[in-house]
Amino acid sequence: MEDKAKIQEAIKVQGEVVRKLKSEKANKEQIDEEVAKLLELKARLGGDDGKHQFVLKTAKGTRDYNPKQMAIREKVFNTIINCFKRHGAETIDTPVFELKVPFARYLAMNKITNIKRYHIAKVYRRDNPAMTRGRYREFYQCDFDIAGQYDAMIPDAECLRIVHEILSELDLGDFRIKVNDRRILDGMFAVCGVPDDKFRTICSTVDKLDKMPWEDVKKEMVNEKGLSEEAAEQIGEYVSMQGGKTLAERLLQDHKISQSKQACAGLSDIKLLFSYLELFHITDKVVFDLSLARGLDYYTGVIYEALLTQAGVAQISTEAQNGATSEENVSVGSVAGGGRYDGLVGMFDPKGRKVPCVGVSIGIERIFSIMEQKAESSAEKVRTTEVQVMVASAQKNLLEERLKLVTELWNAGIKAEVMYKKNPKLLSQLQHCEESGIPLVAILGEQELKDGVVKLRVVATREEADIARDHLIGEIRRRTSEA
Repeated sequence: MEDKAKIQEAIKVQGEVVRKLKSEKANKEQIDEEVAKLLELKARLGGDDGKHQFVLKTAKGTRDYNPKQMAIREKVFNTIINCFKRHGAETIDTPVFELKVPFARYLAMNKITNIKRYHIAKVYRRDNPAMTRGRYREFYQCDFDIAGQYDAMIPDAECLRIVHEILSELDLGDFRIKVNDRRILDGMFAVCGVPDDKFRTICSTVDKLDKMPWEDVKKEMVNEKGLSEEAAEQIGEYVSMQGGKTLAERLLQDHKISQSKQACAGLSDIKLLFSYLELFHITDKVVFDLSLARGLDYYTGVIYEALLTQAGVAQISTEAQNGATSEENVSVGSVAGGGRYDGLVGMFDPKGRKVPCVGVSIGIERIFSIMEQKAESSAEKVRTTEVQVMVASAQKNLLEERLKLVTELWNAGIKAEVMYKKNPKLLSQLQHCEESGIPLVAILGEQELKDGVVKLRVVATREEADIARDHLIGEIRRRTSEA
C-alpha cells in the first residue's frame, strides 16, 4: 500500500502546478492534462472506507470534442470535400493506418492504373503524445491523390490548385506554397560534393531549415554528419534561393547545377509547372524554394508544402522572384504537404509494376486548431445545429398543434424543432432560439389557429408577420435561402 503522506504531498505539489497554470492562463489542454494527474493522485489516496474514487478520463493521447468544436470540424470537412469533388475525385476506404501506404497497396492489389481519389479518416500512431503541442495518438488524416500515366506536371499543378482553393476558402490567413523537386536536391548535393551515401542524411538536415537557422544546420552537417566545410558552404548558397519560373531558368544556366542531368530534369519540370500555375492563377502564392526537402524517402519528383505566414505578405516579392530570400514571409506552421511518389506502388506489386502518383495531405488537425482559436477570439457565435425554425406556442394546451406543424415542416424537408414540454413559456422558447442561433420562430396561438395563419418571427430583428398556413413552408424556404 502506498504511503498516504507521500501521496498527500504529491497532491499538494500537483495542486500548485494546476493553480500556477490557471493563473498564467495557460493552454486549456495543458491545464486539463495536469488536472487529470491531480485527480489520479486523489483517487489513489481514496476515501476513509478504503474505496478508491473512479476517475473518468479519455485514453492517453486522445480527446473529446464538444458540439462547438464539432461544428467547426464539420465546416472544415465540408469545404475540403466539396473542393475534392469539384475536381472530380472519388473516395475509397482502406483499413485504419497511415493513408498513403494503404492507397499504394490498394492500387497494386487491384491492378488499378489510374484514379483520382480522396480519403479522410482517423489514423493512429504509437508514440508519446504531446497534447499541449497538438500531437495525439488518434488524429485525422486527409489525403488527395492522382494516380496514372499522364503528361508531365498537369496533375501536379492541379494538386497545388486544390491546396490554394482549400486554404483560400477556409480563410485561415495569408499563406504561401513552397515547391521544390527531389531530383534538384539530389543533383545539388552531387555537384556540391556530398557523397552518395550521405544524400538522405544531408537531406533530412536541410529539412530542418524551417525550424533552425542556417548556421545550426551547417554545424549539424559538418560536425555530426561529417560533411566538408566547403560542401556545406556550397549547399548554403543554393538553399537560400527562392523564386519562380525565372529562378528555374537561371539555375538551368548555372555552371554547377547544369552538370547534373537529374537536376536539369527537375528544373525543366519546375519551369513547366509554373507555366501551368500561371494558367491556374495561383503563382502569387507559390514560391520555388530550394531549401524545401520533405523528409519522406518515397518522393521522387516535385515536392511542396503550404505554410501560413506571420506577416501580411501573400505576394511573392519581385526580389524573391529573382532568387533572393524574402524576410517578410515568415512561416507560422505547415498546413499541407505532398509531392510525386512514382515508385511506391511498385513496392507492393509482385512484378514491380509502377503507377505514377502525385498527391497532397492536408494538415487537418492544425487547421482545426487554427479555426477553433479564431472562433474563440471572435465575437461571432458558432452554431452547433442547423435548425431553421422553432415551432412555438404563445398559450397553454397547444402541444398537439405544435407537433402537427413541426411534422408538416419535417415532411417538407425543413429543419425544425419543438421544446419537449407541454406548456413551455414563450419567453423560454425565444431565449432558446437566441442561444442556439435559430433564425425563425413559427408561433401558434388560439387566434392564429382560428384565422388559419402562423405568426412568423425573425429572431434577430423581432419582426413578426402573419403567414397563411398553406404558404408557411414556401415563406420559410424563401427567408432561409436569403440568409
